[in-house]
Amino acid sequence: MKRTAVDTRVRTQAGEKTTATAEVSKAGIYTVGIASALIGIWGLACFVGGLVASGGPLSMVGNWFKAVTGM
Repeated sequence: MKRTAVDTRVRTQAGEKTTATAEVSKAGIYTVGIASALIGIWGLACFVGGLVASGGPLSMVGNWFKAVTGM
């Protein structure tokens, strides 16, 4: 009987390939999201400041109409 040696190698590779375009897109999405959140918070702060300065919601609406119509 003749014996033969069999050399078996199993290669496994795990990981994912990312491109520079995908990473730039992710960074852009995060940047736009953070900027829009900051703008929204700023707008809310301005609205609350206007409410406080005019004395309440009804006064603010009245003052807004006066400012728009020029009265």
